[in-house]
Amino acid sequence: MVSKQRVVTALVLAAFALAVVLWLPQPLTAVTFAMLALAGAWEWSAFLRPNSRTLRVIYVAIAAVLIAIAWVGTHNPAAFTSLLIATALWWVVAFAWIVWFSTRVSRTAAALAGLLVLVPAWTALVRLHMYTDRGPQLVVFLFVLVSAADVGAYFVGRWIGRTKLAPRVSPGKTWEGVLGGLCAAMLIAVAAVPVFHLPWLPFLALCCAVALISVIGDLTESLFKRFAGLKDSGALFPGHGGLLDRIDGITAAAPLFVLGLSWLGITS
Repeated sequence: MVSKQRVVTALVLAAFALAVVLWLPQPLTAVTFAMLALAGAWEWSAFLRPNSRTLRVIYVAIAAVLIAIAWVGTHNPAAFTSLLIATALWWVVAFAWIVWFSTRVSRTAAALAGLLVLVPAWTALVRLHMYTDRGPQLVVFLFVLVSAADVGAYFVGRWIGRTKLAPRVSPGKTWEGVLGGLCAAMLIAVAAVPVFHLPWLPFLALCCAVALISVIGDLTESLFKRFAGLKDSGALFPGHGGLLDRIDGITAAAPLFVLGLSWLGITS
């Protein structure tokens, strides 16, 4: 059974996300996303097994500087596309890491991975939000798509999950759950095709890829939580854990989603 606390927290978070994306002016949305990214960096800094609070503050400061550099550097569309492609390659590396090298983690690797997770995701979301009039709606759709994949995986995994997905990284996740999440995400994607007037086959293929890579984002966070000996990234949200526990799928999904939209000519 899903606890009442978990449901209430999820509803509050959904309302907050909608308010930020749809009703705030674009500059305030960008700043809010930046604050969330830096809060995520603070939580991620715990994965480094720091021996002082100062090191955690320094890590957040580095993330802030890189966010500023990414913002300035990606005003050039070619530079932005290059960042998205490089990020997609990073997630391929993360997948290989989870599958073959999940026991090989160090503080340095954890520190670098956190920056590669958070900075490109922030850049992708803010640039997507700025895309003409459809930007905010596409950001909301991305959130709903990843949430559907997460919720579908949770319920199907609890119901019929038997085959472990990555037992050394996240023992609770199953292949049945992944398939359930993918089906839920595809239902959302199908419903969105007439709303956005998009070419249905390429768009559904993109949404399928985005739903799958969101799983890698989830597993990547789990990899570093296990390295740090943590169950959750924090205790910010009752029944849900920390901020990273809520946005891990988005961090992987956002860059690929924006890159895919660009390749489809939707955001170019």
